[in-house]
Amino acid sequence: MDRVAIEEKRKDKIPYDYHSSIFKDFDPELMSKNTGCHYDKEKGEFVVRLMGEDIIVKYPSGQVLKADGSEINKYPPKTLVLRYLMNAKGVAPLNRDITYRDVDGGNMYFRNFNGRCLLRLAKTFGNSIDKFKNVFEKLQAEKVNMGDAAYRFEFLNNIYVTFALWEGDEEFPPASQILFDGNAPFYFTAEDLAVVGDVSIGTITTLAYSK
Repeated sequence: MDRVAIEEKRKDKIPYDYHSSIFKDFDPELMSKNTGCHYDKEKGEFVVRLMGEDIIVKYPSGQVLKADGSEINKYPPKTLVLRYLMNAKGVAPLNRDITYRDVDGGNMYFRNFNGRCLLRLAKTFGNSIDKFKNVFEKLQAEKVNMGDAAYRFEFLNNIYVTFALWEGDEEFPPASQILFDGNAPFYFTAEDLAVVGDVSIGTITTLAYSK
């Protein structure tokens, strides 16, 4: 791992360490109720479904693990899961989509979201739309009538995201849109939602391009 990657990982570890340290201050039964995630009191652990995969969250330590008990190497998704559990307000999906700019603070952070998520999604799949379709069909996502291909998927319990793609041509480069169910602000901040997009794109890219 090069120096830049090591420094980036160290930087990502700081918010995870902070959130895992305060996780014990939150009521596990209330977090379970507000997210719909199962909490096993005897084992002291939550089962959180992230992009179709079960994640184990230990209580009160805040340790976030794969279902088989192995470590998750990247810190942003672990921090995001903890914030989801701690900040959830128990609002069911509204079945009404909003854009990133509709979220409080979305205009302020849009430049970051655009580069980190929208441009990345378009660049990764804009000229490989079949891979985009195949990966969401594997995830059993809901097909949406938008762009050249669009799918609505459950990122976490009660958190729905829509990815839409427009293929590029001789005149225009590929483009994308990311929409969130209207209940997203009851779980995440604008900064969190940029991580939601980032983690989602990383997951589908791995699924689409892995051998």
